[in-house]
Amino acid sequence: MKRISCSIARAGMRNQIKKTAKERLREFLALFVKNDEVLVVINADPDALASAHSVKRLLRYRVKNVTIAYPNEIRRLSNLAMIDLLKIQAERLQNLKTETFSKKVMLDSQPTHLPCFENIIFDAVIDHHPPTNGWQASFIDVRPDYGATATILVEYLRAAAMKPSMALATALFYAIKVDTHNFEKRATLADAISFRYLFNIANQNLVRKIELSELRLSELGYFKTALAEMKVSKNKLYAHVGRVRNPDILVIIADFFNQVHHIAWAFVSGIYEDQLVVIFRCDGYKKNAGKLAEKIFNRVGSAGGHPEAARAEVPLKNLLADGQEFTTDMLKQLTTKHL
Repeated sequence: MKRISCSIARAGMRNQIKKTAKERLREFLALFVKNDEVLVVINADPDALASAHSVKRLLRYRVKNVTIAYPNEIRRLSNLAMIDLLKIQAERLQNLKTETFSKKVMLDSQPTHLPCFENIIFDAVIDHHPPTNGWQASFIDVRPDYGATATILVEYLRAAAMKPSMALATALFYAIKVDTHNFEKRATLADAISFRYLFNIANQNLVRKIELSELRLSELGYFKTALAEMKVSKNKLYAHVGRVRNPDILVIIADFFNQVHHIAWAFVSGIYEDQLVVIFRCDGYKKNAGKLAEKIFNRVGSAGGHPEAARAEVPLKNLLADGQEFTTDMLKQLTTKHL
């Protein structure tokens, strides 16, 4: 089967967008045969989990089996609540032999996102993040203007005339809600249409229950550290919170700081295992967090995101000398020279 490189896909993205949902769905389903063992790879978050659950529904009677796998440890309470309440079955990627699967699909991410993805040859990639180079697939549907990958999957389900179950609709509804920040971030009419379609099918009580599962009592100490460490300069806020048990707490803290009046940029960093994780937040107006993250960290790690939100992950050995500690001042120095 002919494989399309992402650079070609980037150039032909306008033509891809012009295709109808039925045309894209037909091309996607044409990849699979009845005896396929399908591996769906995600970096687990609400959008990725809901999208993977949707692909499993689309392929239920078309392939032998579908397995959802993720490399990251899921510690964020809202994500754990989503998996538990909506009965989403997923396994750790590290526990599987990827070569035993006949087809592989990546959702809400791209093969260059994490090192553990780079040795996997994907047959299909469906995502809403800005396209990257250095990978290929037989089927590519990358739409960076969309607020959520879940929106793309809702279009596929509707094109297949498959009404999602209550659980699947709730997952998709919550995913669009999270990834568009309740439509405060940039989104398209397609996101709004899918959101409205799901509204009467999803269980709003379950959505609220998932949303309220956000913080552990033990994680409040990170806020105390962030507030003590933060430095503000020229409408920019910097805070390094040291070692964290779960990098998701950095996202929550960055979102919190992003709400402060007169703060144009919020940079929050922490150390998880052997990596420095940096979260970028801004208003996205005449600013681009994703491009800034790439400019600062792409040479030493992985980085990217959207105009208003981005993330970087860098091995500490690429930044620090032996015995050196990362600080809020270092975070400020790294970002200031690129702004």
